[in-house]
Amino acid sequence: MCGIVGYIGHRQAYPVIVKGLSRLEYRGYDSAGIALYENGAIQLCKTKGKVSDLEEKSTVNNTYGTIGMGHTRWATHGVPNDVNSHPHFSNSGDLVIIHNGIIENYGALKKELIKRGYKFSSDTDTEVLVNLIEDIQKNNNLKLGKAVQVALNQVVGAYAIAVFDIKKPNEIVVARLGSPLAIGVGENEFFIASDASPFIEYTNNAVYLEDEEMAVVRLHKPLNVRNI
Repeated sequence: MCGIVGYIGHRQAYPVIVKGLSRLEYRGYDSAGIALYENGAIQLCKTKGKVSDLEEKSTVNNTYGTIGMGHTRWATHGVPNDVNSHPHFSNSGDLVIIHNGIIENYGALKKELIKRGYKFSSDTDTEVLVNLIEDIQKNNNLKLGKAVQVALNQVVGAYAIAVFDIKKPNEIVVARLGSPLAIGVGENEFFIASDASPFIEYTNNAVYLEDEEMAVVRLHKPLNVRNI
């Protein structure tokens, strides 16, 4: 079923995300990964196996970044291995994504992106989605939220996603269709998760996105929820 955890705020993100992923283990998964933003760069660690394997392998546990995303993956497109694990980068390295669900038309989208010069290191539909978002963002000079909205109107399938742009390190864009996604609203902080269990100890103020809704989660700004 996969699990999503994200954090943006004033706390060190790593322990919040790893603890949250552990609480989502009941959903079932075969790999895990985490991406943290610190000092203008995204630090990434992911592995086949359990959250405990991720903790043992982690090269980012000493990262003090206060923005990050983590994921537990149940393999659909692509076998369970380190490369196919989430999060995934776009070709430029500017965007990073985590995704629950299946993009059914990813094959056709991938062919078009390859024609435009995009390269893929994994077998996943998720890497196709993040590069589609990047392609739309760059070719139309759009903000991340609008690029995500346009991209999601081109895909067929189900998803809960969280997307981060290294050029806009004060926000995370999330969206859902057919896969649950909750946003915990704290004091100058936000939590993103597949259900409320990863953030229940920090806040009981939760917003559950409906199908075909997206949100731009920004530091020091009210939560902005809109239709896709």
